[in-house]
Amino acid sequence: MESYKVSTPEGTRDRFFAECEELREIRAAIVRLFRGRGYREVSTPSLEYYDLFMRVGSPLPQESMLKLADHSGSILVLRPDCTTPIARVAATRLSELPLPLRLYYDQNIYRSGAVNTGNSCEIAQCGIELIGAEGLRADIEAVLMAVNALQAAGASSFRIELGHRGFFQALISELLASSEAILDNDGIEKLRDCIAVKNIALLSDLLKAYNCPAAKALSHLPWLFGGIEVLNEAEKLTSNSEALAAIAYLKRIYSELDAAGLSGYLSFDLGLVQDLDYYTGIIFRGYIRGAGSFVLAGGRYDSLIESFGRSLPATGFAVYADALAALIDNKPFQETDTVVYYEEGCLSLALDIMAALPEGSAELSHCSNESEARENARAKGAVRLLIAGQKGVREVELNG
Repeated sequence: MESYKVSTPEGTRDRFFAECEELREIRAAIVRLFRGRGYREVSTPSLEYYDLFMRVGSPLPQESMLKLADHSGSILVLRPDCTTPIARVAATRLSELPLPLRLYYDQNIYRSGAVNTGNSCEIAQCGIELIGAEGLRADIEAVLMAVNALQAAGASSFRIELGHRGFFQALISELLASSEAILDNDGIEKLRDCIAVKNIALLSDLLKAYNCPAAKALSHLPWLFGGIEVLNEAEKLTSNSEALAAIAYLKRIYSELDAAGLSGYLSFDLGLVQDLDYYTGIIFRGYIRGAGSFVLAGGRYDSLIESFGRSLPATGFAVYADALAALIDNKPFQETDTVVYYEEGCLSLALDIMAALPEGSAELSHCSNESEARENARAKGAVRLLIAGQKGVREVELNG
């Protein structure tokens, strides 16, 4: 038999029973939070034009997209991201609505060789986009919603790591303005990659030709992660006004969330420098203890919607629901413990019995007689067999 008849494509898999239930419950809990905070659902097509995701600032490499062609030869992709299509919708279909737009989504994305997804190509995401709102209050709401989303999902030991594009960008601008400037664009990308993966040796090699304050500060970036003290340490490394403004902004977010009793969930990582062509302000990621990668990612992206013809600030995040479900120890799935068998003419009574039992705990027997129903119930590991008959309901002993 050909392998494709008994297996799934690389990066995909089947789900069974409790795993399906746990993922559905987590998504439902997060969606309830979003709806309760005034966010309204939007849904975008699973198939989009490839060109949609190749706009300036898109963080998605083209090789990560799953492509196909339509009947006219146009290149399509299975939706690799939710934010970009929603940006299109906000700039066009929702252009007459008052701002800010509070939008949420609960749908799958598709990526080849995706990270933080167990190398799955099909990834369940829930997220929000707060569009048309700029400044501190909007960013505080986004971070607050991120904390609350992980709480709603049942996570207990987690943290939201905060960074800011402005700190790194200010130091790079200062570095390039120095008389020692030798790095080209490729060199800057290498430097950014070194900071992101904390490759200290290569970072030192890239910066060794510089003897300016910006180079010293950049060399410390991989180490600047932890509690609020990290921001105080960062302030001592530079006198750059734009870099200091980014630090002050993060401190204000921390202060507001500390007053709300949520600072225990926050930490900082000034080495969050991925996707800086996409993010324009704060950047944040959510981690759960025991996870090898993040389960939530977001930040401010004020330039994306402008590429669709409407200039709007925006912030938001996505929760990787699959990764979250795999890490959270939820209550055990309710297995079937009761089998209901009905005698001829007693289906209505059997259905009444089923309706009175806890959801998912019982199933209706299709066996042709009581003896077969008893053996089938034992094989399934049921605790009891209920018989709906002309004289009412009786329970059959299964242990004997």
